Amino acid sequence: MGNKYMRRGIWFILVGIAFNIHGYYLMKGDQFKYGWAIVIGTIAFGFGFLQVIYSLIRKMDRKAILKDRSETEE
Repeated sequence: MGNKYMRRGIWFILVGIAFNIHGYYLMKGDQFKYGWAIVIGTIAFGFGFLQVIYSLIRKMDRKAILKDRSETEE
């Protein structure tokens, strides 16, 4: 399932979604602590998204380096 950045990113995205859902659930009950859950969820989701993007950039860069090395060997 990809490298460690991809796995970590997907986990952070799932945790972020869970915290946001929990925050909206708390908001319906008019509890005052829903803001922290939404803030943590948004930060976790954003960090996970950046991790997934970084994983894809690393994959493309690695392929380009390997292709470049194979061309120089020939």
